[in-house]
Amino acid sequence: QVQLVESGGGLVQAGDSLRLSCAASGRAVSSDGMGWFRQAPGNEREFVAAVTWSGGAYYSNSVKDRFTISRDNAKNTLYLQMNSLKPEDTAVYYCAADSRGQYFRPASYSYWGQGTQVTVSS
Repeated sequence: QVQLVESGGGLVQAGDSLRLSCAASGRAVSSDGMGWFRQAPGNEREFVAAVTWSGGAYYSNSVKDRFTISRDNAKNTLYLQMNSLKPEDTAVYYCAADSRGQYFRPASYSYWGQGTQVTVSS
């Protein structure tokens, strides 16, 4: 079993930056594909970014060139650096681990955190 705990969310203004963290426990996740998803009220959970066990990164078109996903295997932690934030980035952000299959599909992941709220004001 893997437990995931996100942190780093908050209320910021458009153009600001935030860094989300996702601390994993229970076992090492260094061999897992991991991802970030987000969900705004009334919307389905959507893919944001994913990283493979070897460090390959993938992004949704809406965040590409603004967000950076990274991992620190020594700390068993996943990060999401978010720059140039926009009001449309407002959502609850979730990290996920142990992807099997298509990295952009929520159903591909076995473990989820509880989420952290990101609110971007205009």
